[in-house]
Parts: sequence; C-alpha cells; structure tokens
Amino acid sequence: MDDFPKKLTKKLNDRSDANALRSLPALNKLTDFSSNDYLGLSRNQTISGQVQHLLKKHNAFENGATGSRLLSGNHSLYETLEATLCTFHQAEAALVFNSGYDANIGFFSSVPQRGDIVLFDEFIHASVRDGIRMGNAKSYKFKHNNLEDLLIKCESERSRNLTDAEIYVVTESVFSMDGDTPDLKALAEICESQNCRLVIDEAHAVGVFGKHGEGLVQELNIQDKVFARLVTFGKGIGCHGAAILGNIDLKSYLVNFARSFIYTTGLPPHSVASVLSAYNYLESQVDEVEVLKRNISYFNRKLVDLSLSSSFIPSNSTIHCCLVSGNERVRVMGKLIQEKGFDVRPIQSPTVPEGQERLRICLHSFNMKQEIDNLLNAVIAVI
Repeated sequence: MDDFPKKLTKKLNDRSDANALRSLPALNKLTDFSSNDYLGLSRNQTISGQVQHLLKKHNAFENGATGSRLLSGNHSLYETLEATLCTFHQAEAALVFNSGYDANIGFFSSVPQRGDIVLFDEFIHASVRDGIRMGNAKSYKFKHNNLEDLLIKCESERSRNLTDAEIYVVTESVFSMDGDTPDLKALAEICESQNCRLVIDEAHAVGVFGKHGEGLVQELNIQDKVFARLVTFGKGIGCHGAAILGNIDLKSYLVNFARSFIYTTGLPPHSVASVLSAYNYLESQVDEVEVLKRNISYFNRKLVDLSLSSSFIPSNSTIHCCLVSGNERVRVMGKLIQEKGFDVRPIQSPTVPEGQERLRICLHSFNMKQEIDNLLNAVIAVI
C-alpha cells in the first residue's frame, strides 16, 4: 500500500503547522554545548583501551549477548559491573537494564500495584510517565519541586485509611529540561514521615555531583532513605544502558516481573565492558568532575556579570536554559547561535510546555572558559 493512514497524516500536518515537527539533526563540527557527555568520557581513550583488556580478561569477544539475560545473555561482565555499581553508589543491589527508558518503564509498570499510589513531579521524564501508564496503580502529579503541594497530597492519600496501599513518590535529582533540583533532603523527610517510598531518577546527576560523580543522592548522604534510584550510563558515564539501585528483594522482583528486562536481548559484552571501564576510571581520579564543577560555577558567575540571570532558569547542574517563548522564535535564535559556531539546541513545545520554549545549554568538562564567554556573547547578540 502506497498511501499513509489519514489520521496519522493529519497529526503530522498539525505538528508541522504548529512549527513543532521534529526531524533528525545532521552531524556537525560545532563547539559542543548540547550533548549529555558531561565529562567527555565517550571519547576518553584510556577507557577505550581498558575495554579491550576487560573483554580479554573475561573471554567475552561475542558481538552480541545472544539472548535475554534470563536465557543466554547474562555474561560474566554483568556480575562484575553490578558489583561495581553497588560499591560505587553504596547500594545493596543493582540491576542493569538496556537503557534508562527501559529501566523506568520496567520499574513503574511492575512495582506499584493496583490500589497503590504514585505521586510524581509534574515535570518528570516521559519514561516515568509511560511506565506509570502501563501499570495498575493510580497516579497524581504534584507541582514542580513544590514540597508543600507534595505533603498535602501525601496527607490526603493517607487520610483515606488505605492501610495496605503503598505510596511511591518520584522525582528527578536534576531535571533534564530545566536543570534545576528539588530539596531532596526535605523530600526524603516528608516521605519518611508519611511512610512513602522515595524513587529518584539520577540520570543527569551521575558524573556531576559527588567527589567522583556518584550523584546528588550520595552527595547529600540520603541513599539509605531512597527506595530506588535510577542511574544511567548514556550521559555523564559516556556509554549506554542504565541500572536500578535498591535492595536485594527489589532486584529479585524486577528480574521476575519487569517486562522490559525479561523480554529483551541483553547488552553486548563490549557495551557492559565500556560502562565498567568508565566507572573504574571515575573511581581512580576526580579531575574531570572537578573541572566540570568549576565550569558550572564560572558559567553562573558570567550570567550575573552579563545581566543574563533573569533570562535563565536557576541551575547548579550542567543544564542551563534560556527561556524564549514561541517555537518559531526559539528555533530562529538557535539557528543564529549555531551559525556562530556553537551547538546549542532549541527546545520546542510539546517537549516543554507551550510558552516555556528555551535554548538548552549543556556544559562539559572539556569546554574552555573562552568558549563559554563566546557562547554567552552570542546569546546576548540574538536576544
């Protein structure tokens, strides 16, 4: 059949008419202020060399895993990586998934049960929302980083006398489209007082916070108050995959009931060895993490010096967003900045709420101060 379904054509046309049609970007050689490779580990040659050593040590030269981890795909590198994750992240157990998306939909579609409640930040990642939709628990959003609103909803649910109901509270330690962070210590105290189970997505905090990039949860020393943590390897770790951190019972439950873990081929040995090498590298030194933190501080000082702070969402993370209302306007501004040599991407609705479109800037350990200066001068020129 040559024709395309009319309903789908209409949705594409509507998206195009709203100047919000997505397309795959071409490769470029611009100065990187857009990737999630915060520490430059994806290009680190020391890590690349270590991968080959690990593959030889484990005699794991297969090009693929050959099956799901419950069948033939659970090669020995998995066990080594999960043990390393437990030590590095101070967790009782770790279970590696193929991606952060797989981990979130696996967790939220299987762990909260019928009759349970999930309270999620209104800006939570799409993978969490999708996982909740696939499950049987009821879910309600609370206002972004608003602990008063969360407490009201927790107390409301507890007042229903649902003695057997579990309440799961989920947030991100660093929000991917805003770069801001909730008060995790206060949030953990609320969950403890209301007998809720706290789940934190650390995707954009790993590699950024903590002495060795352990994440914001460990920097705040609240790991014992968190029921489950998601850590991803495709951002600060510079590789691919993710893991859920929790206790041994949670790991056993996910192995048995998380469909995105059960019914998929495992990661190939080379991918697992890459993650393991990256973690070994972070454990042995802190240079990139310290340089990244200095770049974040420098960027924030420059925003003040250049009177740009009012245009940006406050952030102490790698993600900094200049709000520019309107898809057409933010796209034009992004194009102008790219023409000046900087890879900065416009974020349009519906990825973010209409009226909150923005230029999203990601900082890295390999960005030079002069590059940051030149980028911010380009931002001033276009706004």
